[in-house]
Amino acid sequence: MANPSHVSRVFSLYKRILLLHRFLPIDLRALGDQYVKDEFRRNKTAAPEEVTVFMREWGNYRDTLQTQVLESARDRVKKVEFGAELSEGDLKLFQDEQVGQLYELMLESTKPNRQFDIQEEGFKK
Repeated sequence: MANPSHVSRVFSLYKRILLLHRFLPIDLRALGDQYVKDEFRRNKTAAPEEVTVFMREWGNYRDTLQTQVLESARDRVKKVEFGAELSEGDLKLFQDEQVGQLYELMLESTKPNRQFDIQEEGFKK
């Protein structure tokens, strides 16, 4: 059985990320929510050394997104870019499967025609 404090930390990180996604543009939120849910589900049975890296990297994502959300709230006039550039060194650490996932995510998030036809509550197109 998993350590209850570890489970609590994972659940807290997961919920915080989904909360921060509420501040993203609606199509990025839908894409991001699905990706986060899939990744956390896929890594439920990861080895301890993989869990350490997983938690660190998703914690970094949470911190970056939180900074960007706060920045967007402060400066509503300027359009805030969400996300961060990956260095070549970071990319070299990825496994082939991860590079493929990252590429698919990049393609999906930069499509001119959104995959998601989501309307925010209260607004009609």
